[in-house]
Amino acid sequence: MSDEALLARLERVEAQLAIGQLPARYALAVDARDLEALGGLFVEDVDCGRWGRGREALQAFYASEAILQAFYRSVHQVCGQTLDFQDADHATGTVYCRAEHEDGEHWVVMAICYFDQYERRNGQWYFARRDERHWYSTDWLQRPGVPAWQNWPGKYTSARYQPRLPASFPSWHGFWSRTARDSSSQVTRQPCVAQEPST
Repeated sequence: MSDEALLARLERVEAQLAIGQLPARYALAVDARDLEALGGLFVEDVDCGRWGRGREALQAFYASEAILQAFYRSVHQVCGQTLDFQDADHATGTVYCRAEHEDGEHWVVMAICYFDQYERRNGQWYFARRDERHWYSTDWLQRPGVPAWQNWPGKYTSARYQPRLPASFPSWHGFWSRTARDSSSQVTRQPCVAQEPST
């Protein structure tokens, strides 16, 4: 193996390790309510939608009543990550997470998958974008399911927060369309319906 090829492989391994730290540091920053650390994980001109652009806008978004003030204690458990590199400075990936949230008398659990875009700037890797999608949320004393896999009492009932997984995986409906016609009805009473991504 040439020195050039070896160097490229080493740089790829270093990139994987650096990107792998981002979800773990994100979880820690959210659970510690460390807005400065949280903002520092994203590119400096991160697009925060109606909140504006940049790390200050991102911190304001996370500090809002709709996000980190919506629950008291939280525990985000990162379960695994996939990575695909577009080039030496750009990558995409998915991160599985199980999150728990204290909301008054409720302890709500969520099964989440983040769809991430990563970017390297000045030798440092950052989140360029995070798209959170989830399978369900429910108080830990209840089972997820009826009526819409979204059971966070008193919160998150709008269409924006309705679960999009697993129906938004491109392979999901193709898999079930190739199986016996009624096989899904034997394992679920609530088949998934594809939903448009929320904005």
